[in-house]
Amino acid sequence: MTDLIHNLHGLDQKITLAVNSLNCPATDQMWPFFSDNSVWIPLYIAIAIMLVLRLGWKKGLIVIASLAITFALCDFLSDMIKHIVNRLRPAYDTQMIQDGIRVLEKKGSLFGFFSSHAANTFGFAICSLIGFRNDRSRKWTGYGILIFTWAFLVSMSRVFVGKHYMGDIMTGAIFGLVTGYLTGLLARIIVTRLR
Repeated sequence: MTDLIHNLHGLDQKITLAVNSLNCPATDQMWPFFSDNSVWIPLYIAIAIMLVLRLGWKKGLIVIASLAITFALCDFLSDMIKHIVNRLRPAYDTQMIQDGIRVLEKKGSLFGFFSSHAANTFGFAICSLIGFRNDRSRKWTGYGILIFTWAFLVSMSRVFVGKHYMGDIMTGAIFGLVTGYLTGLLARIIVTRLR
């Protein structure tokens, strides 16, 4: 079992270095932008307003509450698991530094498994899409494409800035999708009963 974990970690290091090495001066400013949580606050506010406009204030607030619960669960559990697994971020890993990992922002906390950015963004994406689909007047396909593209770019930015391994991102995305899906379905049940 230890050999399997060691081999998987080695593969994860190689994939992460390969992706991180795609950085160039032209993208060095873009990835920290995508990685910065504060720049996305206007997006969250716009989506919250749109939910209320499309669903009405009661149903809209229920979906907004489900988004807040998704964020809280993803953040809390990601932080807890980081301190259980104790996997160093690439920016702190001696081997990754020697192999040339590019770090484009502050290193942050020591441990990185799994990525709360990936969990939060993918959780938000699926939960908000389920929320919008309570408005059955449209399919919300365009919104789905845009919000999942955004989640992908924010998540991948964490590899490009040197803060996470690809395995951290993939695990975080899966965790976020499951959490957001379940929370979104629970909100849908409540919204349906309001009709």
